[in-house]
Amino acid sequence: MFSSLRSRLWLSYAFLIVTALVVVAIVLILYIASNPVLYRQTETRLRAAQEILAVQPALLTQTQPVDRLAVIAQAFNVRVLVFAKNGALLRDSSSSDAAISLPIAPIIPRVAPSIRDFSGKVWLYSLKHLPDGNWLMVAAARPKVAVLAVLTDELLVPLAEGGLIALLLSLILAYAIARWVADPLQQIIAVSRTMPADGVRAVSEGGPHEVRALTRSFNAMLARVASAQQSQRDFVANVSHELKTPLTSIQGFAQAILDGTAGTPEARQQAAQVIYNEAGRMHRMALDLLDLARLDSGTADLKVAPVNMTALLNGIAEKFSPMASKSGVNLNIDLANDLPILNGDGDRLAQVFTNLVDNALKFTPRGGTVSIRAVQDRGEAQVSVSDTGEGIPADAIPHIFDRFYQADSARSGGEKHGAGLGLAIVHDFVVAHGGRISVRSAPGRGTAFIVHLPLNRN
Repeated sequence: MFSSLRSRLWLSYAFLIVTALVVVAIVLILYIASNPVLYRQTETRLRAAQEILAVQPALLTQTQPVDRLAVIAQAFNVRVLVFAKNGALLRDSSSSDAAISLPIAPIIPRVAPSIRDFSGKVWLYSLKHLPDGNWLMVAAARPKVAVLAVLTDELLVPLAEGGLIALLLSLILAYAIARWVADPLQQIIAVSRTMPADGVRAVSEGGPHEVRALTRSFNAMLARVASAQQSQRDFVANVSHELKTPLTSIQGFAQAILDGTAGTPEARQQAAQVIYNEAGRMHRMALDLLDLARLDSGTADLKVAPVNMTALLNGIAEKFSPMASKSGVNLNIDLANDLPILNGDGDRLAQVFTNLVDNALKFTPRGGTVSIRAVQDRGEAQVSVSDTGEGIPADAIPHIFDRFYQADSARSGGEKHGAGLGLAIVHDFVVAHGGRISVRSAPGRGTAFIVHLPLNRN
């Protein structure tokens, strides 16, 4: 019954409330038992008699013809005593009772202080300091009170009524607080049990600050999970699509060879070339997917060593010079003289800039220019690869590093299309080196990719 958080919170609040009420009741009982109504009535008589005597100081010394001090004491049913400054007893309205010494002021003031006379009898008293320096003490025998009568007559009914009302209101408030805290948590539990189903709704925020923060974190996690699921579905669909085209070509041309459709040596040569090219394309895509899988899982260990960026970029430019000449594209390289040595994985960095230069050459028309520039600025190496191609539409730039994304309207060219993994790999390898990559492009004005690599990376 009390296994849920809500019920346990409510039970905890209820226990605290009942405990507080019991403590308050015990304190009230002890107070009433030590100071019942009879005590308070006696205290009232003492103070009334004291006020009358204090305003008529002559009564405290008059003895003839009628001892009015004794008359007042008898009228109020009290005992009046007058003490000198040194504590000596000057007058006592009751000579039949045992003597009482001047009491010492209590450390903690009490409503009805008491004192014992020399016979052990207990008196309630009220003490007043007179203008002449003497002390006026009005005392009355302490009444005998049955504790059980005090509790039943004075305390039981109002305490029971007030306690019951307070308990009911407190339990209702405790239930509301428990629901306020636990309901958002129950929603989180309910939603988490339905995952990873599609269309899971975010949990509405509620409860205290900590629960709201937890709800926001859970909703953010929910969004990330949904995004990851969608990415996974897109990934599978894209891989299937990218594999389907080369596999269809391979299967078709292999069938042509088998059934004799490609009967001439030239036809067989063409079929074999297509099979070879498509197999190479599938091999490259498999390697790209393997790199991405390693990056995602964190197992793509970088072999960090000093990298000479000048030599690396010059090597890439030399590698692509024949391809640029064949395509009629000018390949320029401009490297700063102070380009530093940085720590990184030379093979992975070569893969990054190879992909960028290869991509730029593919989408630069004959007579265009591809430029490689590198400078040192603000503690990092900045390498840009720019072209004078058709550029990338503005709506495609935010997705240019997404896997399998191809901005076909800007990057047209049939066989130039890859699987859309090259820039995704470039981005992930740059991030793995602690750097970042950005792109600037405008339709008809070309594209520039800028890679920022930190120089102080350990």
